[in-house]
Amino acid sequence: MHATWLAATTMFFAAAATRAVRPAASRPLARVARSSVLCRGFAAEADAPTSAYNKEKDADGKYTVTLFSGDGIGPEVSGAVQEIYRAANVPIKWEEADVTPSINSQGKQVIPEETVKSVRRNTVALKGPLATPVGKGHVSLNLTLRRTFNLFANVRPCVSLKGFKTPYDDVNTVLIRENTEGEYSGIEHEVVDGVVQSIKLITYGASERVARYAFHHAKQNGRSRVTAVHKAPIMKMSDGMFLNACRNVAKEYPDVEYDEDLLDRACLSIVRDPTPYSDRVMVMPNLYGDILSDMCAGLIGGLGLTPSGNIGRDASIFEAVHGSAPDIAGKDKANPTALLLSSIMMLRHMNLFEHADKIEKAIFDTIAAGERTGDLGGDLGTRAFTERIISRL
Repeated sequence: MHATWLAATTMFFAAAATRAVRPAASRPLARVARSSVLCRGFAAEADAPTSAYNKEKDADGKYTVTLFSGDGIGPEVSGAVQEIYRAANVPIKWEEADVTPSINSQGKQVIPEETVKSVRRNTVALKGPLATPVGKGHVSLNLTLRRTFNLFANVRPCVSLKGFKTPYDDVNTVLIRENTEGEYSGIEHEVVDGVVQSIKLITYGASERVARYAFHHAKQNGRSRVTAVHKAPIMKMSDGMFLNACRNVAKEYPDVEYDEDLLDRACLSIVRDPTPYSDRVMVMPNLYGDILSDMCAGLIGGLGLTPSGNIGRDASIFEAVHGSAPDIAGKDKANPTALLLSSIMMLRHMNLFEHADKIEKAIFDTIAAGERTGDLGGDLGTRAFTERIISRL
């Protein structure tokens, strides 16, 4: 019986994969306004494969942004962002939203409808760290948000900061991670006692979509190469499909070089010498991007210095990628830099370049001056670090 069930399951997913290989009829890409190259992660051009921010100011002359304060240290680092924005006179007002999950009538985990409406209405959100139960409880809220708003590409730049010494002085990587499937599809079940099956789901459509965004991003940010990272020698069908999509998209960008590298070899090469990766964008399936982007963050000093953006056609969510750190929550020890840098990516996405540049410079000048939180070797608390940044605006 078990063998029959397993065979049927295998045939079902094999059939799904076979159907996915056949690309659906192409749809017109969302059009966005031409803009300057956006540093730290986002391209904007007439043929961009994602929607641009196009909201108008409210009657009070401000833009509304959805805010998820987050768990653990989330309220502290989110509060720091809000304080700095007030001091810098950024024309933003925050619409705080709740992401406490519930189970709907179909047995699926969902976030509150008012929260969904807020993000869809504002089309942009900033998210503090959310706690995820380990091995039990609800599905990752990060995964639920990605699925709810179809946030198909995660963009993670890692750039060495002047004045903050690490063993690597020349890191300048950009990783684009497929954000909706792979090992993070959340398809798991217990076959029999002691045997669990977890499905890695990869479709041609999602692979092509993230590949196209990677090539476009490279072109618009002056990067001459796209490297697809994979494990196709082992996962011949799933990663093979991902590579097939990347190769097909590469033909449409003859002015951007394309190559491929194994995940393990890419990791080895980057930690030996990250310099060759400063000319390219790396694109990869979900799990590989999660691992490799955290490794690159370690080269520049950790997740506390790493911004992130999740890009979708109808909404984009910018977030700190570190955890909620409940052990230091409420102790004035949290470093708000990652969420601040993510918010700067958000400002550039919203075409608020002057405010983004001013705040970014104040952050980097503060760190370069040695005025840092404990995780960066300093002795400042969250509030004092925030005040030092405000003093440099």
